[in-house]
Amino acid sequence: MTALDGAEGWAYAVSGRVRGTALDDLSGEAVARTLPSLLRALDAAARVDLAGTSGYGIWTPDGRAPYASWPEALLAIGTETPRVPGWRAALVDSGIGLGPVEAGLSALAALTPCLPDARRLIHGDLLSRNVLAGEAGITGVLDWGNALYGDPLYDAAWLLHWWPWYPGWRPGDLHAALLTHWRATGPTPAHLRDRLHAYLLHIALDALAYCAYRSRWDEVRAHVGTVLTLASAGEGESVLIPAGA
Repeated sequence: MTALDGAEGWAYAVSGRVRGTALDDLSGEAVARTLPSLLRALDAAARVDLAGTSGYGIWTPDGRAPYASWPEALLAIGTETPRVPGWRAALVDSGIGLGPVEAGLSALAALTPCLPDARRLIHGDLLSRNVLAGEAGITGVLDWGNALYGDPLYDAAWLLHWWPWYPGWRPGDLHAALLTHWRATGPTPAHLRDRLHAYLLHIALDALAYCAYRSRWDEVRAHVGTVLTLASAGEGESVLIPAGA
């Protein structure tokens, strides 16, 4: 792979061609067969040596991320960035307001004491046709533009959040694959449910902000519902987190 600097501060990479079918296009049965391979690949990514890099959150091509801690990176979702400008005003103007965002941030802040100091590689966008698969498992993971430094359990939460958006996929397949994988590679991650709950909140808030920025109001309302459900859920109540985790 060759990394190149582009115009206006953007960077891109050119690699050899990877063949496969996008995970998004697979049947439920094919996805279930592919999940163990994907989870092993995420474990391998989490073992990448990050020497020479710094910070937490989304990183730039020089290997630097802007936040001093993982909780700080997560809680920054409540502020606007050049990547997603104007979403707070858009929510206010829509009549939805900032109440759901504040509720989500408050619930997220309450969970930060359970979060580890881990600073590992996270992909952060595993669907949207970014994972390719063949008969023997995944063949490539593309588009690292949303990659972060932080707790690698975030990628599991990403899958948990977006899985219900694919009607042909069975949630039980993902839950079973995650639990089997965690138990096989043990020990089971500490504070697993609290960590997943925190990351589900962050992902829903991120999606809410992005869809408000893009004026995709049906999706905004769906993400508002997810944020409020997660924010009001007691311990063990989240339907998005596997039973037994």
